[in-house]
Amino acid sequence: MLTIPVYDVAVIPHATIYLSREYYKRMTGVEAKAGAEVVFLFEKNDTPYNELNADSFEAIGVSGEVTESNVNDYVAIKTSDRVNVKAVTVENHMIFAETTERPDLDDLTPDEEKAALKRVKDGLLNALQYFQGGQIYRSWIMRLKSIADVIAMSSSWLAIEPEDKYAFVATDSKKERTSLYEKAIFENLEIYKVTSEAETAQENENQKVYREQAIKKQMEFLQKELDEMHPENVSEVRKFEIKLNDAKMNKETDQEARKALNRMKQEGENSPEYGQLYNYLDFMTSLPWKKSRFKAIDLDSAQKILDEDHYGLKKVKERILQQIAVMNLNKKQSGSILLFVGAPGTGKTSIGQSIAKALDRDYVRVALGGVRDEADIRGHRRTYIGAMPGRIMDAINKAGSSNPVMVLDEVDKLSASYNGDPASALLEVLDPEQNFSFTDHYMNVPYDLSDVFFICTANTVDTIPEPLLNRMEVIQFNGYSPLEKKQIARQHLLPKARNEMGLKEDQLVIDDDMIAAIISDYTMEAGVRGLKKRMDTICRVAAVDIVKGADKVEVKPDNIRHFLDMRPIIHDHILDTKQPGIVTGLAWTQVGGEILFIETALTKGKGNVIITGQLGDVMKESAQIAISIVKEKFPDKADLFENHDLHIHVPEGAVPKDGPSAGITLTTALASLVNDKVVDPTIAMTGEVSLRQKVMPIGGLPEKLMAAQRAGVKTVFIPKDNVLDLEDVADEVKNALDIHPVEDVDEVLKAAHIID
Repeated sequence: MLTIPVYDVAVIPHATIYLSREYYKRMTGVEAKAGAEVVFLFEKNDTPYNELNADSFEAIGVSGEVTESNVNDYVAIKTSDRVNVKAVTVENHMIFAETTERPDLDDLTPDEEKAALKRVKDGLLNALQYFQGGQIYRSWIMRLKSIADVIAMSSSWLAIEPEDKYAFVATDSKKERTSLYEKAIFENLEIYKVTSEAETAQENENQKVYREQAIKKQMEFLQKELDEMHPENVSEVRKFEIKLNDAKMNKETDQEARKALNRMKQEGENSPEYGQLYNYLDFMTSLPWKKSRFKAIDLDSAQKILDEDHYGLKKVKERILQQIAVMNLNKKQSGSILLFVGAPGTGKTSIGQSIAKALDRDYVRVALGGVRDEADIRGHRRTYIGAMPGRIMDAINKAGSSNPVMVLDEVDKLSASYNGDPASALLEVLDPEQNFSFTDHYMNVPYDLSDVFFICTANTVDTIPEPLLNRMEVIQFNGYSPLEKKQIARQHLLPKARNEMGLKEDQLVIDDDMIAAIISDYTMEAGVRGLKKRMDTICRVAAVDIVKGADKVEVKPDNIRHFLDMRPIIHDHILDTKQPGIVTGLAWTQVGGEILFIETALTKGKGNVIITGQLGDVMKESAQIAISIVKEKFPDKADLFENHDLHIHVPEGAVPKDGPSAGITLTTALASLVNDKVVDPTIAMTGEVSLRQKVMPIGGLPEKLMAAQRAGVKTVFIPKDNVLDLEDVADEVKNALDIHPVEDVDEVLKAAHIID
């Protein structure tokens, strides 16, 4: 069956449609012949003919028959019934349709149809006075037998939207269709009446409604014309109307925003509430409401970006690439919320920028350190003076997209107060099952956060509430080894510092040995933040020397104090002297690992135990366990404990210390003391002990082993259950140490030559 696609044409059942012969041939590919059967298909959008496909058409069409083919070079087509479009095929720019009949719902009586036709014809005849030469249509209008013919005849000058023209066909009810015809005609008549200022009142209530609708349309058109002619005079209200029309908000949000806009109109600029409404609408219309399309990510390119920006961090990068691969397969944001945990300066925050670059997304950072008010996360309700959105939605606004990479920095430093617990508010933000409808109190409408790539950072998980911690996957950032720090300084920190200070590469010379010396003698950290400061200081001093006339500046051991006006940091090193009761232990701090010495002594007394060195409760309990183990293991030494006071001291006294990992060190030191046997200072150990004399696992092993290597330790005893953690230790550290996994206290005491 010949198919004619139409878009802005009122094709209706049981009416005569006139098409130019040229248009008919272009659409069907053949000349018009009387008796030819055709079917009209309604296009969904105004699409060029050569771009039409099977999905371009609506589900309902109209059949017809060519009645005349040479009426003033026009083709007359008498439409008949509506049809259901079952299938459409487009081949060689020809369109074929498979259709079935779609019967009407015959709910319109002849009297009702006759009355409606009379009203419409009377209205048209009355409106002819508003048209130049309109009287020539009078006889034509008098001959019309149905409203369908009225619509078909007047469609060329009636202002009816394409979707309204299709609505004529889409409804099954004859009564509803007739009502739509009548409404369309009278709305257009009212537009012409308003434009000509011919009438100011209507007797019928329905006519008043039509007039109001016509005036609104006319005002919108005129206002748009004025705005384009004089953009400098556009009011704030009008600007927000335009923004709301372009914002693509969901229905609920659009209603809330327009409610605020209506209040803004009513209150006026002199109202005290005007500023609050302005700020609210400005924020709402600035948010990215349209969901961003997912972009496929090249894993090789992402890995290259991560490697260029950060040295080392192999396991961290592998986990990030896994997340990216999962997102690629699902074609959407998916996977766990990542929590990067590690010492300051290990790259937790900066790697978020690299992830954003790898994903080709916007990057935004939210600092949570010290936040203690729930409203900082969820926003303040607009009833409060100075109300503002929460940090999450403010970050979305700053990012300008609905799917940024958002780094929630320092989640371990949140604190609760009488104003609420911000950590509890984060539960909804970080839960993929809930955050698609996150509601900020300031906005009072939900916003979809499910496309945001959330990354959290923390120095420790100890202070993070358990429910919040369970929402995230912990990824440990271990401290950098000296070799890694040297490479980071050479590849990243030094070039960046040179560039910031305006130095050329050949104007400042610093070799690898000097970088290594700066790392070991002038920094004390697991990360590289202090190292960056040292590089910046050296470049600043070098800049002064260059400006004073030096051609080139070289950093050497004999002039390092000129560049770094500070004393070298004194790290603990193994003891030169050997003494019973003193053993080298390993400790973890927030700035990396350190060695510590457990010192014990017996003095005449009555069996008192004195513990000094600012030890925490857990470490004091480890000391009590160690005393019990030694008493049990060496019963022949019981009188020493009964007739002497035992003093346990851990330098440095001004530094608080806590944790169970000194248990084996305390036990070994006490065993060394009561047996009067010296433990080699080059031996260090770490591990928790139990009353069963088992050595239990500990944390922070990579940092502790790096501290042991730096201090000159040769042999290290670690819990056997920590063997898998050796994978996270740099090869240069493992190669420099003789590492012995142990299960119980006896293994350590035998290796330390305290017992046979």
